[in-house]
Formats: sequence, structure tokens, C-alpha cells
Amino acid sequence: MDPAVDPAPDERAPAAPPAGERLLARLTWQKLTILPLVLALVLLATWLWFRDADLDSIARNSISGGKVALQLRQHIELTVISTFFVLIIAIPLGIALTRQKLRKASPVAMAVANTGQAVPSLGLLVLLVFWLSVGQTTALVGMVVYAVLPVLANTIAGLRGIDPGLTEAAKGIGMSPLGVLARVELPLAVPLILAGVRNALVLNVGTATLATFIGGGGLGDLISAGITSQRMPVLMLGSVLTVVLALLVDWLASLVELLLRPRGLEGSS
Repeated sequence: MDPAVDPAPDERAPAAPPAGERLLARLTWQKLTILPLVLALVLLATWLWFRDADLDSIARNSISGGKVALQLRQHIELTVISTFFVLIIAIPLGIALTRQKLRKASPVAMAVANTGQAVPSLGLLVLLVFWLSVGQTTALVGMVVYAVLPVLANTIAGLRGIDPGLTEAAKGIGMSPLGVLARVELPLAVPLILAGVRNALVLNVGTATLATFIGGGGLGDLISAGITSQRMPVLMLGSVLTVVLALLVDWLASLVELLLRPRGLEGSS
């Protein structure tokens, strides 16, 4: 038999590793352990310092009755809920603005999104109070408006950056416009979209601290209590928890970004 027709087993191309092995290869032990260990050490050091701090009745009242756990939960809720609404608004809108019928409206939408982020976050929340009054709902609306831009901009940039030849080839083999979007465009735009989502998450963790000024709760209550009462331990506790939460959210988002990165782009991670 002609060897060119039936190559020997050792000359054949090696089989691609299973998908599970490829995913595990991206998540190295450094990515999985270093930052969580650093954050755990920071929390431990803060707890040891806080335990030995001389707390008076005002400081103790600021953290008693499970207030810290409640404020941390409120902060996480504000971040998760606002980011959810950012995703269901910004990604579909970004897709729509890259379609032929709405492409001309893209500059207007980007200008509106830029305006939302150009306004200082505290100023935006205060302005919304006149429309929606104080409370968590107002804080959520302000956070959504403030964080839409990175996801919207990255969605548009990711879809526009795709080689037109790829989409034309997909149409040439009989794919519908929806099929081209779902099987070609969105997978290739995933890295940029996820980078925008990651930015929005970190933005929302920071903006949520300002919700305290309009009755929205969160760790900002702890920080504000420490400032107004001039109790450094309370201020330090709120600040450290906010920073640790922001870094933890960014780390988790980076892992999701690695896992969802298309296989052809593995080398660029």
C-alpha cells in the first residue's frame, strides 16, 4: 500500500487534547492561588489589627449587630444586580448598533453612554435622587448608567473588528444572519466583550460605596461612619473590605475570561 495514502500511525497528526484539558491548562496554579492567598493574608492582618484596636462605644456600635455582614451583602447585591442589567442592556444594544440598519445610530448611542460616564458618579447619583428619590433603586440605576459604556464600547469594537471575509464565508456556506452572529461573530468578539464586563464589575464595586449618600447601603455606610465619627478602625475596616472585594471580583472575572476565550486565541492570553 502506498504510504502517502495511508501514513504510518507515528506520522499522523497528534489528536487535539480534550476540551477539559485545554481549560485546565489555562488555569495555572499561579492564577488560581496567588491573589486569593494575598487577599486572605490582608484580611487576616486587618482582623488581627482590628481585634487589638482600642474601640470605644461609638466604634463598637458601628460594627455591632451584624452590621458589617449586612453591609457587605448589600454591596455584593448592588454590584451583581447592576452588572446584570448592564449586560442585558449593553450587549444586545451593541449587537444592534453593528447591524446595517442601526449602524448610523452608533455615534449617537456612544455619545449618550460617554455622557453618562463623563458625569462624576456622585453627581450622577445626586441628580437621580431628584427623579427617583433616595434608596437602593436609585443607586442601582446610577450604577447601571455609569457602567454601560465599557461593555457597550467593547461589544461594538469586538464585532466591528472581525474580518469581513469570515462573515462572508459563513454566509457563503448557507448560514443565516443569526447563525453568523451566534457561531462566528460573537465567539470572536468574546475576549473584548469580557474585558468590558470585567471593567464594569470593578467600576460597580467602587461606585457602590457612594450608595451610602443616597440611602443605598453597602460598605460605604461603614466608610462614612468611620469618617463622620473619626474612628480610624471603622474606616480602615470598610476600606479594606471594599478593596479586597474589588480585587476578588476582578480575579474571578479574569478566570471567566480565560475559560471563555475561544480556542484559536489561547496563545494570546
